Amino acid sequence: MSEQEVSLGHTERVKTPPGPAEEKASPESSARRPVQAPPRSEEQRIPLLWLRRLVFFTLSLLTAIQGGYMMFDILRANGLSMLEMSIWLLFVVMFAWLSVSFWTGIAGFLVVAFKRDPLTLGRVKPLAQTLDPKRRIALVMPVYNEDTERVIAGLEATCRSLIDTGQAAAFDVFLLSDTTDAAIAAAEKQAAYALRQRLGNELTLYYRRRERNIGRKVGNLSEFCCRWGQDYESMLVLDADSVMGGRTMVGMAASMQANPRLALLQTVPLPVRSSTLFGRFLQFAATLYSPMLAAGQSVWQGDSANYWGHNAIIRITAFVDYCGLPPLPGKAPMGGEILSHDFVEAAMLRRAGWEVRLHAGVEDSYEELPGSIIEYAKRDRRWCQGNMQHLRLLFASGLHWVNRLHFLLGALAYMASLLWLIMLALSTVDAVTRAVVKVRFFTQDYQLFPEWPESRVAMIASLLVITVIMLVVPKLLGLAVALGQRRKDFGGGVKLTLSALLEIVFSILIAPLMMSFHAWFVISVLSGRTVSWSTQARGGRLIPWREAWRRSWAMTLAGLAWGTISYYYSPLFFWWLSPVLLGMVTSVFIIRFTSSIRAGEWLQRHGILCIPAEVRLPEVLGRLEEHEEAPATSDIEFSEHALLPANEHHQEMPVQSLRAPFGLGGAQAPF
Repeated sequence: MSEQEVSLGHTERVKTPPGPAEEKASPESSARRPVQAPPRSEEQRIPLLWLRRLVFFTLSLLTAIQGGYMMFDILRANGLSMLEMSIWLLFVVMFAWLSVSFWTGIAGFLVVAFKRDPLTLGRVKPLAQTLDPKRRIALVMPVYNEDTERVIAGLEATCRSLIDTGQAAAFDVFLLSDTTDAAIAAAEKQAAYALRQRLGNELTLYYRRRERNIGRKVGNLSEFCCRWGQDYESMLVLDADSVMGGRTMVGMAASMQANPRLALLQTVPLPVRSSTLFGRFLQFAATLYSPMLAAGQSVWQGDSANYWGHNAIIRITAFVDYCGLPPLPGKAPMGGEILSHDFVEAAMLRRAGWEVRLHAGVEDSYEELPGSIIEYAKRDRRWCQGNMQHLRLLFASGLHWVNRLHFLLGALAYMASLLWLIMLALSTVDAVTRAVVKVRFFTQDYQLFPEWPESRVAMIASLLVITVIMLVVPKLLGLAVALGQRRKDFGGGVKLTLSALLEIVFSILIAPLMMSFHAWFVISVLSGRTVSWSTQARGGRLIPWREAWRRSWAMTLAGLAWGTISYYYSPLFFWWLSPVLLGMVTSVFIIRFTSSIRAGEWLQRHGILCIPAEVRLPEVLGRLEEHEEAPATSDIEFSEHALLPANEHHQEMPVQSLRAPFGLGGAQAPF
């Protein structure tokens, strides 16, 4: 067996003998491991991971079984028809998914409340701040037809914060453009050159624009790695709207250098700077709950965490060796290029034996969100197609079972809406049928006593209460942690509590809209409709009435018809269904009102739905605001080659195999 190159955490690539199952990457096998790596230190260990997973999934399974049994007992009271059996099967799938989410929240609450590191279970410690300047890091930002002023302002704020740490010498910055608009591309070059001049000798900025956008974002990063990746140990990946603090970036790089087994470290990017009502609700919920839920995920994911595409650091040798993505067989949307590449790249790194970790601490890691339900749904449409593609990789050879679970849960995040909608529709049919069909008290010719229909009112109420508890308790626990540890960061306990209660009401109100949108997205993907690659809209705007109606008229009319039929035939069922119907019928008003900038600003002035980044503005976000207000750069004569690195060391990025047994839809490398 031949020798192969593996990274041991040094700048050079070290050759070591492979292990017994570590064959060279090929269409048949690419599951190599970093062999003979130094053992983990105590601070890098993940103790009792197998036991954590056993406890977590046992609790999730028992909860799902209990919920499934209760629903079965309710439905079988008067005989189980095929319609009711279908309802039960859909409920079991949904309740199992809800159980995993619930226990993730419980796990996150326990580690955050007791201030424990979710990986080591020891006391939480700040990230190390010492770097080896010889082990180089690339700070890379891929862009595609973005607002140039916002991109440069955010990148400059990030760079200035990095310079303040005194360790910027270990970094180089790359603005990697896939922009197709000639005017935007010209503005990018001017702005990048001006920023490079302003940074001077403290930090070097490079700019590269691809003429052909092969492979979209993943192709953009892959091309960078193939041309200049050998000069760097790791790359810290930002999105066009990302902003990060210098200490956070240095800490991530230090974690990478300290752990030679680590291939990817993902932070929890917190949304900021939303001005609309919808955006403020969203960023408040993310800031309040995401760190706790991420900690819960980290407890059971351990070294098999996920990658979210940005605000993460990646070891370049591992990425080049194992993250060459093959196309899926067939045409888009379920075939062709893998859109949600981040999940797959994390799975391929883990398959090769590398660690992928989630850093759940609250750090200076930020992003921006769409400002309206319409723009948010457009982004979800792209993610829906990518996550649905992952279903074809569930049985790809060699993947860790946790990564397969990531694929399944990611797809269920969108498919759940369609399944809930189908289950509610079938329940309506069942309720109407029972109301229309006359009850037969005597089913046999010689029957002395009638068969009275049974109603499991107590069981129905119990299951409803359990479901509501599982939905609401993680939110209440997130509020409890914030009240105990960060109440001043949210403007005080009273305002924090009021904001959290408003967020719960808001989430209930918009849930039917998102359910309808997601259900339609899944149907679109399954029917062969693909999505285009377009720039994400992040700024806020008031949605016109006409656009709101055009986007929501179908669900409004469907809600009216649904409610009328259910109320006429089964008033009791109508009231049980009313929260869903309310959101559907009022969807046009919700879309319009929640896109209001005036309403969002009013709440901000009164301290409602405030986040820590508003109560006490982080320095890096303050700099972002300053750079946005700075005058635009005038035309400067320069050579485009002056923005490229002087040296280029080309390396190949082999395409990996994701073959699945028995023809179950995996992708195979084309060689």
